[in-house]
Amino acid sequence: MTAQIVAVAGKRMLCLALLAMFGAAALTTGLITPIALCIALAGLGGAAIIPRLSGYSAGFGHTAMILWAAALGAHLVPGFHNLLILDQVQSGPVSTAFSMYLNLDKPLVLFAVLLAWPNVNSPIAQVRRFPLFVGLILLPLLFATGLATGAVRPEIGLPEWWLLFALANLLLTCLTEEAFFRGYLQSMISSKLGAALGIAAASVLFGLVHWPGGLALVAFASILGAACGLGYYATGRLWVPTLMHFAFNAVHLAFFTYPGPV
Repeated sequence: MTAQIVAVAGKRMLCLALLAMFGAAALTTGLITPIALCIALAGLGGAAIIPRLSGYSAGFGHTAMILWAAALGAHLVPGFHNLLILDQVQSGPVSTAFSMYLNLDKPLVLFAVLLAWPNVNSPIAQVRRFPLFVGLILLPLLFATGLATGAVRPEIGLPEWWLLFALANLLLTCLTEEAFFRGYLQSMISSKLGAALGIAAASVLFGLVHWPGGLALVAFASILGAACGLGYYATGRLWVPTLMHFAFNAVHLAFFTYPGPV
């Protein structure tokens, strides 16, 4: 987590040093295997050379990185022993039980994005207020839609493990996902096809990765992705969609059934 914060702050050498220390410790303690370490290093090394590529080689490099990131995000890469920190817990009596892992694989995507797309955090000269306003308005509207459709129910209160959830969700989930879908995919598509298509495409892709949760979750996640995409487009700052994403999840946990009703 410390390496992630340092990375977003732009301290590249310190970030790489912390990441190397973590990798060595994880390998020594058996949290990752040598094959997992090799796959991780290959992906990070490939990401580092992408900015130097052009033409078809750049397209191949970006495609390879997206596939590598997707495999890590879906936990398909062997050799990562993610730590189970919440086992079939409920945020409230009418909420669905769920488990949470302290993922070691997925957060590596953040570092690859920062290597492959150095301008991921490039604030614009003037904030685009209307897109930001629309993005922020979409968040409560999404909860209203969830209530109307029965996707969530009111349930006010925080479980005893809320702080653990908050730290893991903010840094391992929200920051990583926003870096990849907004900072990388949205930016890359926007640079080729325009901002509207960039936001739309990244939002739909973000929704589709939630397919295991069903079609309704895909739709809700796509709308959340659009809201965060507008926040990123309006400011150029990665922390804006990250905090929008995290605030949505935090409100969901504190005021509604999480992740859904029983």
